[in-house]
Amino acid sequence: MKRGKKTEEAAAADGENDSGSASAKKPKKTKEPEAPILYEDPPDKMTSKDGRSANMKITSWNVDGLRAWVKKGGLDWVREEAPDVLCLQETKCAEKDLPAEITSMPEYPHKYWAVSDDKEGYSGVAMLSKTEPLKVTYGIGKEEHDKEGRVITAEFPTFFLVTAYVPNASRGLVRLDYRKTWDVDFQAYLTELDVQKPLVLCGDLNVAHQEIDLKNPKGNKKNAGFTPEEREGFSQLLAAGFVDSFRELYPEQANAYTFWTYMMNSRAKNVGWRLDYFLLSSSLVPGLCDSKIRNKAMGSDHCPITLHLAV
Repeated sequence: MKRGKKTEEAAAADGENDSGSASAKKPKKTKEPEAPILYEDPPDKMTSKDGRSANMKITSWNVDGLRAWVKKGGLDWVREEAPDVLCLQETKCAEKDLPAEITSMPEYPHKYWAVSDDKEGYSGVAMLSKTEPLKVTYGIGKEEHDKEGRVITAEFPTFFLVTAYVPNASRGLVRLDYRKTWDVDFQAYLTELDVQKPLVLCGDLNVAHQEIDLKNPKGNKKNAGFTPEEREGFSQLLAAGFVDSFRELYPEQANAYTFWTYMMNSRAKNVGWRLDYFLLSSSLVPGLCDSKIRNKAMGSDHCPITLHLAV
């Protein structure tokens, strides 16, 4: 971004220094801004490392406001993608205000919503499933976290599916201490589940784990989402036996992001962050087929991600 701005300034300076003789001289050549490096989501792999065919497709999407996302055609994309389970974060919508377009979707007869008790139009997650889970629970069993409507857990025959909208440390890191408490409590909750049966965790985890996971790591080390504390919280999750499915398959893939700020034309320039993840219990990794970043899908400041799994 800075390089492009300097180029524009240099071009302007060149024009000023021409002192009215531009018609007699060829204009000076200025360095073209570098073209953005985009990520091309490769064709879906439908076979796992151990040779099984994918039989579970899960999509996760931070929609940054469910009602606006529906109006922007988000459900058209969902119908085309056709996951078995759809997980949404940052719905920002009380249950009484849910759009009929989504509450009446026949493709997903089983729908679950968690909303903030404290603030209407804040946080919120949803899970829509083609098949009925054995059991669905809300939150992680701690009131200080659960009042914000951030977690839904569904138990299926062979695994748990957890969708989460992890708290942001916020501008000025005013919630960093709270976020550190969340990370400890959330890991304890996931570890407890994992003892019973393996799990898939999906959602906006609000952290770019490594420098490869965002465009400008140097300038963001003191910003929410890339502080040492948040990154360490994620490292602890991996150390507890959970696996980042995208990095498992694409360890060296750079420029693969799931979030771009609306400012400064960031999405077109691919100046982004990878904040959305599928984490798997290590026992599910042999059945991992693919972990997709659907960065062409519009409708939010995040793009959807999709997991293909053999379970």
